[in-house]
Amino acid sequence: MSVTLSDLRPRENAGTSVSEIADLVGATCERAAQVSGVSVDSNDIAPGDLFIAVPGAATHGASFARLAVERGAVAVLTDAAGARQVCRECPDVPVIVVDDPRHVEGEVAARVYGDPSAAMPVLGVTGTNGKTTTAYLLHAIIQGQGVPALLQGTGVQKVGDDSVYTVRTTAEAPVLHRLMALARERGLAGAVLEISAHAVSLERINAIHFDAVGFTNLQHDHLDYYGDMEHYYRAKAGLFAPEHARVGVVCVDDEWGRRLAGEAEIPVVTVSTAGEDADWQVADARVDSRTGGTCFTLRGEGSDWGLSCPLPGDVNVQNSAVAALVARQAGIDPDQIARALAGAPQVPGRMEAIGSDSPDDPLVIVDYAHTPEALDAVLETARGLSSGKLHVVFGTDGDRDATKRPDVGRAAARGADVLWVTDENPRTEPAHVMRSQLLEGICDERPSLEGVTVVETSRRDAIREAIMAAAADDTVIITGKGAEAYQEINYCFHPFSDQAVARECLEGRAHRRALTARLDQ
Repeated sequence: MSVTLSDLRPRENAGTSVSEIADLVGATCERAAQVSGVSVDSNDIAPGDLFIAVPGAATHGASFARLAVERGAVAVLTDAAGARQVCRECPDVPVIVVDDPRHVEGEVAARVYGDPSAAMPVLGVTGTNGKTTTAYLLHAIIQGQGVPALLQGTGVQKVGDDSVYTVRTTAEAPVLHRLMALARERGLAGAVLEISAHAVSLERINAIHFDAVGFTNLQHDHLDYYGDMEHYYRAKAGLFAPEHARVGVVCVDDEWGRRLAGEAEIPVVTVSTAGEDADWQVADARVDSRTGGTCFTLRGEGSDWGLSCPLPGDVNVQNSAVAALVARQAGIDPDQIARALAGAPQVPGRMEAIGSDSPDDPLVIVDYAHTPEALDAVLETARGLSSGKLHVVFGTDGDRDATKRPDVGRAAARGADVLWVTDENPRTEPAHVMRSQLLEGICDERPSLEGVTVVETSRRDAIREAIMAAAADDTVIITGKGAEAYQEINYCFHPFSDQAVARECLEGRAHRRALTARLDQ
């Protein structure tokens, strides 16, 4: 039976009283009510919940208070403007008034759910590229003794056997605390959280106690929100503070990692895959002939630690090294770490091969790469897997950082032989404008536009044209969306999966071969 995010809550939770919550946040509320859950989403409310009404860019959360109360909310926490609206529409509901509701979300949720992160190992990872893969590797490690764990990451909330697809990388604070309370109730091994810069800036990780956190890298992304790399860095660096984490692991392969290693407010160990001065060095990285993945040695603390991972490419050496050291810093046995890494499962939408039984079909790979640096890395890895031409199907996200688009085009033109330019999630931007920005960068590298096809009709058509055109020894890599199960256009989320479309196209090639064979008879 499928579950929704609203289903993922502890069966029993004593909670706390409205007056105790008011005392916690420095407010007053003499109305009596017992709170057993917390939510900032009126559609996620269950009977007994506290509804936190946060001011938004267009609408105040207080506008949804009536719906929350109808669904069972027993009290509302909001700011003064929200309180006026709630008191007009729901005069019988207790209201707690604070200056900044978002600032207290985590603290309130931790109190209501009994501080669940203090009851289990909690590991976190941040960075521009690689954090999802690193989170999945950590999840495999923490489950290494056969006990399921919680995974919260891009596209998924996974509590044991229950999984829910999500849009955000990091959920709101009340959801995180609720999921950890459920994990505690089920006796899970711990929790792994993928932490976006937005999650730190918007205080979604407040009152969570991380045993260890990791940093992969910092590269060009999200400058539509942060304005420049300095502010983006500061958001990521905010995770490495004593109010959030006990210890950290920092990859120092880029300038931002080296800076973070010196500025972190918690003890950190450093790692490098590129020969930078670090506590741990990656050495002897090579392809594992048995799995197609990678083997390498982590050298540090006077010893050599041999590790392997079934995921291909240099980028996954970095991801694996960070995951291994975060787990080690959290006190997990090194042998357990090595075994779990060696048997780690495929990460959805990260260098994910879409299988075909026919030698007449190209290798098709789906990957989330959507920054210039990530595209460089995955194309380099894919090049090593292909004996023929390398095709890339790619686009760019609408209503997101536009400054990186020419660089994405340049990366595609440098790394691939054949380019299929299409859309990712256009959102509210005109698709032709985004494609022209990609073409600006492509033209810098390839003025003739040789091997470049712009597919204006749909992403599905671009994937189909690429796979149908590829030779048997070619590789087609479809980038930008990874494991996303939707395409966002004008505020609507349309079901869409790169993997599903790729499989359909490979079936189409099989049908074409069968038809050709019949006609030749």
